[in-house]
Formats: sequence, C-alpha cells, structure tokens
Amino acid sequence: MLAPGAVLQDRYRIVRQLGKGGMGAVYEAIDQRLDATVALKETFSVDERLRRQFEQEARLLAQLHHPALPRVSDYFTEGDRAFLVMQFISGADLAEIISQQPGPFPKATVIAWADQLLDALIYLHTRDRQIIHRDIKPHNLKLTSNGRIALLDFGLAKAGATDASTTVSSTSIFGYTPRYSPLEQIQNHGTTPRSDIYALGATLYHLLTGVKPLDAVARATALVNSKSDPLQPADEVYRAVGPEIGAILSRA
Repeated sequence: MLAPGAVLQDRYRIVRQLGKGGMGAVYEAIDQRLDATVALKETFSVDERLRRQFEQEARLLAQLHHPALPRVSDYFTEGDRAFLVMQFISGADLAEIISQQPGPFPKATVIAWADQLLDALIYLHTRDRQIIHRDIKPHNLKLTSNGRIALLDFGLAKAGATDASTTVSSTSIFGYTPRYSPLEQIQNHGTTPRSDIYALGATLYHLLTGVKPLDAVARATALVNSKSDPLQPADEVYRAVGPEIGAILSRA
C-alpha cells in the first residue's frame, strides 16, 4: 500500500487509497506539475502477462474520448509495479450505493443511465479497432457529481478489428464476474459485442429490481435439460419495471 504523501515520478503525490483488490489498488493523487486531482491505478503483479494486460488498458483508454469513459493521461512503471494515471471521478460506484441502499433504483434514472452506457458501447464497438469491455457490472459504474454514469475498469477489455471476419476472439486473463458475465466468457470461448450487451442487461436487471440475476451457467443448464429459463422476468420481480422493459431485458 502506498502511504499518503508518497510521491511517484517526482510528480504524483498520494492523497488516499480509494480501493484495493487482489490485482491492485486505486488511489486519489495530486499531479503536482499540473496541480490537478487524478486517479492512480496500481497493479501488484509481477507476472509479465498481467503487466502487458495493464499496459494494454492504458493504451486503449488513451485513445478514447467519450463522456462516459475516463480519460488517461499517463502510464509508468516503478520497480515491479505499474501505474496508470487517469481522470479522477468523484463519487461512489453503484455497488457501494446498492450496499448502502438496497432495493430498486428509480426506473427513469436507470433508463437514463442505460442510454448513456449504450452510447458508450456503440462508440467502443464501432471503432476501427473494436473494443469489448467484458466486465460491465455495478462495481465498474460510477455515479458522477452531475448525475451521469461513468464506465470504469478496462482491465479485461480486448481490441480487434471492426470487420466481423477478423475480429479478435477474446479470452480472459483475469476471469469474469459470474452473475453479470455471458456464458461464452465463463466458458472461455471468446467474447463479442453481444457479450457486453448481456452484461449490461444483467446489470440493468439488478438496478431495476434490486435482485442479482442468476448466472448464465444456471440458465444454460436449465435450457439444456429442456426446462424453462429460471430467470424470473424483471417486471415480475418488480412490477414498476413494466412488461416492455422486462421483455427487453429478457432478450438481452
């Protein structure tokens, strides 16, 4: 853990740790050269594959310019650690908000977030080098101070070509999040833009109903055994969702 006051690259002064996981940590820091607050993402791993994955995340994000995506300004290594410097987005992620305030979010609010996220996915999926996020879930969605939603953490993202015949079939280095990931990702069969739509649909289901969706393996197992889909439609879980939105989520 980096202590508050520590300075990296004679430039970035650590303010506090924002979060920590098995692979790394994220800090709030001050860019002393520009006198600006930034987010500093650190990877703990010395594994070369994971370091390359982290560097890829930096290169991918540095090319992106969209209001729902964080901007990247720097990437560097110190010793056996790698760091990514990006736009600091204040506020809580949706997983934090859910843990503090269980239950459905207002339908109109979630639909507005869905519009913003779908616009971001169109931007990612239609680039010359198509980008698939592959880890959409409440933990990676942050609510900004102006009420907009930001899509974070491109550590699992893969880039390929927009031509369907040459698009890279992606396999995961880090893994997946069971209740939000599609079957093809869980089974390591590669991902496509459709995989992001599934994950977004699962996330919206959770936000609209207050209930986590069943994982894709349980649903697929039921269908293989000639049983009906065990996932209860969102509008049956919470009537305020409405049958139209419920049907859209079921198709996602």
